[in-house]
Amino acid sequence: MTTTSATTGSIGTTGTSATAAETELIVGGMTCAACVARVEKKLGRLAGVSASVNLATGRARVSHPPSVTAAELMAVVEGAGFTAALPEPERPAQPEVTDSAPEFTRLLITALLSVPVLVLSMVPAWQFTHWQWLCFTLATPVATWGAWPFHQRALRGLRHSTATMDTLVSLGVLASYAWSVYALYFGGAGRPGMRMPFSLTPTVMGGTADVYLEAVVGVPLFVLTGRLLEARARQGTGSALRALAALAAKDVVVRADGTERRVPIGELRVGDHFVVRPGERVATDGVVVSGSSALDMSLVTGESAPVEAGPGTAVTGGAVNSGGVLEVRAEAVGADTQLARIARLVADAQAGKARVQRLADAVAGVFVPAVLTAAVTVLGFWLGAGATPQAAVTAAVAVLVVACPCALGLATPTALLAATGRGAALGILVRGPQALEGLRRVDTVVLDKTGTLTTGAMAVTGVTTRPDGPDTEAVLRLAAAAEAGSEHPVGRAVRARVPGPLPRAEDFRATPGLGVTALVAGHRVEVGRPGPELPGVLAAAVRKAEEDGHTTVVVRVDGEPQAVIALGDTVRTDAYRAVDHLKRLGLRPVLATGDSPATAHAVAAGLGIEEVHARATPEEKAALVRELRERGHRVAVIGDGVNDTAALAGSDLGIAMGGGTDAAIGAADVTLVREDMGALADAVRLARRTSLTVRANLAWAFGYNLVTVPLAAVGLLSPMFAAAAMSVSSLLVVGNSLRLRTWQPAPARRKAAR
Repeated sequence: MTTTSATTGSIGTTGTSATAAETELIVGGMTCAACVARVEKKLGRLAGVSASVNLATGRARVSHPPSVTAAELMAVVEGAGFTAALPEPERPAQPEVTDSAPEFTRLLITALLSVPVLVLSMVPAWQFTHWQWLCFTLATPVATWGAWPFHQRALRGLRHSTATMDTLVSLGVLASYAWSVYALYFGGAGRPGMRMPFSLTPTVMGGTADVYLEAVVGVPLFVLTGRLLEARARQGTGSALRALAALAAKDVVVRADGTERRVPIGELRVGDHFVVRPGERVATDGVVVSGSSALDMSLVTGESAPVEAGPGTAVTGGAVNSGGVLEVRAEAVGADTQLARIARLVADAQAGKARVQRLADAVAGVFVPAVLTAAVTVLGFWLGAGATPQAAVTAAVAVLVVACPCALGLATPTALLAATGRGAALGILVRGPQALEGLRRVDTVVLDKTGTLTTGAMAVTGVTTRPDGPDTEAVLRLAAAAEAGSEHPVGRAVRARVPGPLPRAEDFRATPGLGVTALVAGHRVEVGRPGPELPGVLAAAVRKAEEDGHTTVVVRVDGEPQAVIALGDTVRTDAYRAVDHLKRLGLRPVLATGDSPATAHAVAAGLGIEEVHARATPEEKAALVRELRERGHRVAVIGDGVNDTAALAGSDLGIAMGGGTDAAIGAADVTLVREDMGALADAVRLARRTSLTVRANLAWAFGYNLVTVPLAAVGLLSPMFAAAAMSVSSLLVVGNSLRLRTWQPAPARRKAAR
């Protein structure tokens, strides 16, 4: 069977194969990993159909026989309780940004209404005349409007014969509210002066039924809090794709018949000629027709050195024009460009990486029906045993309330929130549980060079002068003065090397691809390419620089070569310690870079890295990560450029440098904000500590249910105490997570790693 991978056309279906096709669907209404699993399961029930759903982008990629139509696939998704649509043509896939303001408003109003109810219900000394009616008035909007998202999702699940954690929350709230209404109107709890003592077990005081309004407000309050924290912890999952889309040009200047006009990028066609002026991005992949300039390709290829472009040179969309005006013939547009291919690699990797589902959702298929069955069984048992209806209902409601998954819902997001705050103070941003899962068994780290192990900016690395010529500083001042009028990266690097005012330059001329010349202090100064006429010491300097992978220019004064300036990307001073830390943590470093073999091996040798992959394209970096994972390695990738995004997204753990591109940061699980590679070791330790905290939280949350559900079933817990126990369990989880806010990297380990 052959399956095509591109998605084109207005119907979103691809594939000319007679045996298989692939369709992309936009799925709405998904809120968690359980929703993803439900969509994939429903689609997978069709003969010959397999689906991969990306929660971050809201997209489902479905492989299916040609006999299965897109309409049938959408009908299946809609039958599972979600919305489905085909992507619009000629529109880049961009994740939607979720607005959390409505959820926050709902939580805030729910909290304002709930706190008085909780306090009055659990502190008998503060209960005044008619306090129960005030609590009932405050609890009613919480039970209806505040808990409406849970009721809505529970009803949707009921229509499709599924039960989720929302089902438990909804039933717990409704059962507690219904019993409280009965108690107030028919059970004597509404009389003036009624007091409700705090009790561990179900009781009937003086023939008066208890009210469980604290359970009515407490359940939605804590679950809403957990959901919001989790949503914020997951926010930005699709930022890598948004950043890649932002990198692409939005419009382009097309030249035809001697005239120029600016058109939207969607109107550009293969064969059209377009203009790229200094400072602009190359709109799409193409070939230079006329003009010469230097292109900054670092955002796309990772190369720090500028690339000279002239007639016949192939250029890549997204590159920045640093010099003259270029006229380019478009060779690829839309989905066929290199930038679009990188975006597809990121989307594929995000959809294919191990999905870290919230544990509560993962077990919902068993846990929720079990709790519902237990509540019904408890009700029937107590009624059959001769207990009063109130006692039977009380025990059943206690089971539903005590089993509500507040602690489970808070276990992961609160730990992530605390770790993120502490990490930010240490210059480390940890996003999502994927970082925790990835770091548990990582044994290989693939490092980018440019901008990661090196500064990412061209700088003067060495100057060699003739023994019988001017000294180094004098030559550099002349060269910097001559480059004063140049916008070329080489010129900027030379000028940056010389502090203070420079001599005045006259008669400045720049020849693209060759260099500059100017009259400085009565001397004709030229800064340009090396030639065959260099004397021995300067020729040797050129050869040595080329062996090290550096760029060289020759400074000629009055026609005589006087010095060779070597320029290159310098290794970060903290990179040596960082690589050593990786080794001491049991991780194997691998260097993968788009730079030349000479440069890559020179950097690797200095840092003690044995495995090197040079001239690696974005596709080759992603393929390297896949190959390492197929060989059984757990792979982390560290990078900073667009060329690293596919590898970052496809790894077990992606780590981006904070000074890198938005696309790289968006695709990564960990971002190192401070300009210190030593933060990498701290990031590993913080993520491992966070993983331990999450596992401890989940162990407590499940342990709490294992103990309290049986106690509630045998009538040893009142719903009021069940709600209190549920609240305490949530507070314990939060308290354990907050310990991460005071976490410090172990001084002993830091010292040992030096």
